[in-house]
Order: sequence, then structure tokens, then C-alpha cells
Amino acid sequence: QLQTMESGGGLVQPGGSLRLSCAASGFTMKYYTVGWFRQAPGKERELVSCINNSDGGTHYVASVKGRFTISRDNVRDMAYLQMNSLKPEDTGIYYCGAVPPALSSRHCADDEYDYWGQGTQVTVSA
Repeated sequence: QLQTMESGGGLVQPGGSLRLSCAASGFTMKYYTVGWFRQAPGKERELVSCINNSDGGTHYVASVKGRFTISRDNVRDMAYLQMNSLKPEDTGIYYCGAVPPALSSRHCADDEYDYWGQGTQVTVSA
């Protein structure tokens, strides 16, 4: 079964940092576009950041620009989301999604993500 596996969530105080990790099961992540999504309580899942599989182009939702950084390690075949200066509104379940190579474009925010994991909970609270 093709899926991702997220880890690294937890409880952190406002202003703190977390690094989320995403691993692939059943496919080689370095060939896929990868996106991080979050779902806050009572809200729909939204794209937070993504990185394409061609030139490494990235996208960030406005609310996280300057605070979050998406990256990938093609040797370890992992993707990451470094989250700094966390705010209570960043609370939610974070999911890692992947787009197959044949469906990936340079504009990762426009792609349709097919492979998902169970998510990892991020809670920002004092």
C-alpha cells in the first residue's frame, strides 16, 4: 500500500519550534512532489507548504511564510517541515501528501495529492 508516515508532532509553547518528518511506504519519495497539509479542529484540511519533484520549487501559505521551511533529503528519502515561531493557530493534525511523478507539475500548490499518512498532532498552547 502506498502511503506516507508522519512523525515529529507534539505539544509546544507559543514561540517554540517543531520539525515534522515524512517517510514513504511503498514508493520512492524523491521522485514525488510532497506537500504538508494541516487540519484544525472544525476546519477543512489546507495546504501549508509543498515542494515539487523537479526543480525544488516551493510554496507556502501566507500565514506560515517566514516561519516554516519545507525541505527534502533525497539520500534518506525523507521530507521535512521545520516550524518556528509557532502560534496557537498552527494547532492541528499535520499530514504529508505525495503526488506521483507523472502527475507532478512545477506548481506544487496546483497538484492533486494522492498518497497520505495518518497525520501527526501539533498543539501550540501555553
